[in-house]
Amino acid sequence: MSFKTHCLAAVAALALMCGAAQAQTLRYANQGELKSLDPYTVNETTTNAHLGHPYEGLTARGKDLKIEPALAEKWEVSDDGLKWRFFLRKGVKFHDGSDFTADDVLFSAERVRATGSNFTTRIPTSAKFVKVDDHTIDVVLTAPNPILNAQWDTWYIMSKKWAEANNAVAPTPAAATTPSHASLNANGTGPYKIESHQPGVKTVFKFNENYWKKIEGNIKEIVFTPISSDATRVAALLSGEVDVIEPVPIQDIQRVNAAGNAQVLTGPELRTIFLGFDQTRDELLESSVKGKNPFKDVKVRQAFYQAIDIETIKSRVMRGLSTPSPLMIAPELFSTAGFTRAKFDAEASKKLLAEAGYPNGFELGMDCPNDRYVNDGQICQAVVGMLARIGVKVSLNAQPKAQYFAKVLKPGGYKTSFYLLGWTPGTFDSHNVLYDILGCRDVAGSSRGESNLGNYCNKKVDELTDKILVESDTAKRNAMIGEAYKMTVDEVSYIPLHQQALAWGVSKKVKLAQRADNSVLLYYATKEQ
Repeated sequence: MSFKTHCLAAVAALALMCGAAQAQTLRYANQGELKSLDPYTVNETTTNAHLGHPYEGLTARGKDLKIEPALAEKWEVSDDGLKWRFFLRKGVKFHDGSDFTADDVLFSAERVRATGSNFTTRIPTSAKFVKVDDHTIDVVLTAPNPILNAQWDTWYIMSKKWAEANNAVAPTPAAATTPSHASLNANGTGPYKIESHQPGVKTVFKFNENYWKKIEGNIKEIVFTPISSDATRVAALLSGEVDVIEPVPIQDIQRVNAAGNAQVLTGPELRTIFLGFDQTRDELLESSVKGKNPFKDVKVRQAFYQAIDIETIKSRVMRGLSTPSPLMIAPELFSTAGFTRAKFDAEASKKLLAEAGYPNGFELGMDCPNDRYVNDGQICQAVVGMLARIGVKVSLNAQPKAQYFAKVLKPGGYKTSFYLLGWTPGTFDSHNVLYDILGCRDVAGSSRGESNLGNYCNKKVDELTDKILVESDTAKRNAMIGEAYKMTVDEVSYIPLHQQALAWGVSKKVKLAQRADNSVLLYYATKEQ
């Protein structure tokens, strides 16, 4: 649809119409690029939010993050919890005009669990999808799963016919060096079509005039441009070149709010930023220690933890806009009462390293994104300096997120020794953290530990996690969750750092709902001239 209306100043009504038309283009900039349009390549919030414009799941989440019907208009669960029936929305069409049917759901259920997908935990490996008719499917389980569809808002449904016609049946891995058709093109059912996509340069979304429901916003065109430079991104917002940016650098929040033509939307985020270690290999990929892996020793992991001065990171790197965390989950999602962070103590860290056989420390590589989380590169630089104080020399490899994920998610065993990552549980529930991040990886036939890059593994935690999944008594469930977290804390499975704060820069001409999961969803946006 074109909005190239020519205004006649003398005709007031027409002028008003012109203003509305012009206002329907929204320009958005993020610090990171949109590498792939394949919705199963990278399970990362910003990418999922981008792709939530052309694609949809069987469910959605509202501004309050509650589950809502989407491509499935309703569902029901059998008394024994082993069968879920989903009633699919009729009359929905993909962007190419083809009908959405049960065949597309069954195809997407296989594709999302196939080799190369980074979303295999969206559906239990053993779940069977059965077509009842063109608009009804059954999901048959081997054990009850009360949160089966909790992550299905970002399990996006693809067209079976389109994928088959374009040699896109297999998902595109994050480490792929040759783009697939699905990584460069999209054919969803969502409110916006992809008009053009230049990876790393610009992506243009156009409103889908045949969308099955009315959206809340009034945006007809979205122009996304990645701007990695903090200064350039803020300047683009303040000059009016773009309407929305994410994130606003913490040090620039006051300046943006004082500018008069823009404001910063802030609030607590549910994401936990943390450090992880390779706890599997007999020898680290990037270390001066040969013949053994220092991180297999809990004393070394504890030494690293106690070397991190989290209050300095909070005050100097995050400018006070972070909440130090003792757990791998935000306190809004599970109470951290009874858990405390290990006390910062560099001298104790040195003693632990000496006891572990490293009195002079050692050398180590570290992987970090520098355009994914708030001040991620600066956090990693601070960690490098803190570890240097205890004799650990870290060679930091900070890269844009596209290169970072391509490296650490390489097939055949994740390729990192020490790294920074952030995680918002897609279910907004502890089971997701215990299964995806703290679960043992590489178990045959299981998607457990899909994002456990260092392969921390405790079979007792896995056993508790499986019980937590099917437990319906809240008190019993929370007690088991607490027990599982205690084991992982005692073993220093990871080093949780903090929950970062949301910081979106928004033109005062734009109204935009801010979700606590940091998903910038522009179908909520309205823009005035």
